[in-house]
Amino acid sequence: MPRQPRIHAPGLFHHVMARGIEGRNIFRDKPDHENFLDRLGGLLAQSGAPRLYAWALMANHVHLLLQPTDTALPTMMRRLLTGYAVRFNLRHKRQGHLFQNRYKSLVVEEETYFLELVRYIHLNPVRAGALASLEELENYPYAGHAALVGQKARVGQEVEAVLSRFSATRNRAVSAYRDFVADGIGQGTRLELGHARGGNQAGGGGDPRILGGKTFTDAVLACQGREKSREKITIEDILAQVSRHTGITVDEILGVGRSRSVSAARAQFFERAHKETGATLTELARMSGRTHVAGIKAIRKRRAIEDRTKVT
Repeated sequence: MPRQPRIHAPGLFHHVMARGIEGRNIFRDKPDHENFLDRLGGLLAQSGAPRLYAWALMANHVHLLLQPTDTALPTMMRRLLTGYAVRFNLRHKRQGHLFQNRYKSLVVEEETYFLELVRYIHLNPVRAGALASLEELENYPYAGHAALVGQKARVGQEVEAVLSRFSATRNRAVSAYRDFVADGIGQGTRLELGHARGGNQAGGGGDPRILGGKTFTDAVLACQGREKSREKITIEDILAQVSRHTGITVDEILGVGRSRSVSAARAQFFERAHKETGATLTELARMSGRTHVAGIKAIRKRRAIEDRTKVT
């Protein structure tokens, strides 16, 4: 049975999960974590970007609770995951996909599941054994819990929007939030909150892409219409294709070599990635460590060579 397209519903909350391919780690050290957070923060700072309410970086996967606005969630996730994957591969001298082909996304019924998901996501490091206690979680730099209990917020996290659901007074809100999270320790693993599996979710809506009751599920599906979507080619795919076609390695394409064959392959990559994924030259330059101007020159050089070939 073919997999269903993800649901993109601006204004509604989405629990987004991205996992390493074959369960492999996607973070190996502090620079990896910081690189991911820098990219996420940069994307969230853009006009019309989704809003972030909860997040956690685990060794081999990521949890984000997002509310898309003007910017399509798939666009932001493509930029985040492909950009991070390219730099990760360069740092660790590896090739191939880093993430599973599809990130998972559950559309969430706010009234029933919003706070449950904030708690579930932020407790992930404790439940997984990465941290020993809630006290450690309050100072953990790679989950959003710390910001909600008074630490400096990172990556544009919507701290007040979460705390205001507990109390209008900040101190009382933080105290109530702490108690709420502590109560979640004894709940065990809430699979329905984190896995798009099976035909039904906890709310009984009947669609594995939606975490909510039947009324909510029917309303979401009615808004989606009958349009079919397909996965777009990724920047990693294009890199691999250009490498196979030209015989130039991925490292050479993303490197600083200036031989004619390498330059031609690099220009082909820049142009294809720009056209086929919608990535801007600035984004591509940031991924490959080159300048925006270099990307433009590479494309112009490739087109000039093609024009001369056509004339002769």
